[in-house]
Amino acid sequence: MTRKISKGHQRVDMVKIKKASNLGVTFSKRRDGLFKKASELCTLCGAEIVIVIFSPDGKNVFSFGYPSVETLVERFLGRNLPPPNNDVHNQQIVARREASIRELNIKLMNLEGVLQMEKNRGESFQEIRKISDGVWWEYPIEELNLFQLQHLKKALEILKKKVEKEAQMMNNNAFPFQTLGSAWTPPNCAS
Repeated sequence: MTRKISKGHQRVDMVKIKKASNLGVTFSKRRDGLFKKASELCTLCGAEIVIVIFSPDGKNVFSFGYPSVETLVERFLGRNLPPPNNDVHNQQIVARREASIRELNIKLMNLEGVLQMEKNRGESFQEIRKISDGVWWEYPIEELNLFQLQHLKKALEILKKKVEKEAQMMNNNAFPFQTLGSAWTPPNCAS
């Protein structure tokens, strides 16, 4: 009896397999191997594991879960969280969830503070407009509060920049040629 001589275990290059039949066989064998290793890890260590695999053609979905896929996915997403106990894993999930809630509460408080500041700013503008009849520069400056004064200062700075920019444009572009006099100056007057 003759034995078939095998090449033994060979190293496989990690590149995508192009041939469809080889791809299907490799996918099936490697998927089964992955599920077997996950099952061994659950048995030996008591780990709770979920694996979801989509086939290369996208037509099939394979899953492995211990104790079940649905239970662990719900627990991971925080929808069906078991009551806290002394189990370290459950405590970590609860701690992560509470940290997320604290972060969201901090963001919410910051946004509420910004919203309140904007409401106050709007009310302040409304007061100024009502009292001064839309002529804010004639309003007595002594009666403005700190917020109104800061806003007035900023508005004046912006206005000053616009005026300076306009003046610079007039100086640079108004008369591109050199003038010796003005049309408004009488001819016998020196300029």
